[in-house]
Amino acid sequence: MTTLTEGKHAGGFLVWEVLRDFTRETVTIASGAGKLAPGTVLGKITTGGKYTVLTPGATNGSQNAAGILWDAVDATDADAPGVVILRGPAIVNRHEISFPEGATEAQITTATTALAALGVILR
Repeated sequence: MTTLTEGKHAGGFLVWEVLRDFTRETVTIASGAGKLAPGTVLGKITTGGKYTVLTPGATNGSQNAAGILWDAVDATDADAPGVVILRGPAIVNRHEISFPEGATEAQITTATTALAALGVILR
C-alpha cells in the first residue's frame, strides 16, 4: 500500500483578504533563507529590504514579523522572488502558518501583534 502525503498549498492558510492586489506583493527573498513553505512568517532585513524567515533575536530587522509567504520559494543559493501577504485587511488560519522552530510563546505573541498592526489577523 502506498501512502501519499499532501504538502501545503499556496495560500492554503488564507481565510479571507479584502483584495489580493492590495494585500499581496512580490518581494525578494534573501539568498540563504532556504526552502520555504507557504505560510512561513517572514521578517524584512532593514538594509536592502529583502525578506527572510522571521528570526527572533536578530538585529537586522528580520526579528520583526513583516508578512507571510504565499507560496513555496527556494532561496537556498540565490535571491528569489516570492509573493507575500504584507498588509490587510486579511485573516489567516494561525494553525496553518509557520513560525521559526524553537520560537517561544512570547516571540510568537510579538510576531502576531506585529502582523495585526499590518492588518493581518490570525484566527
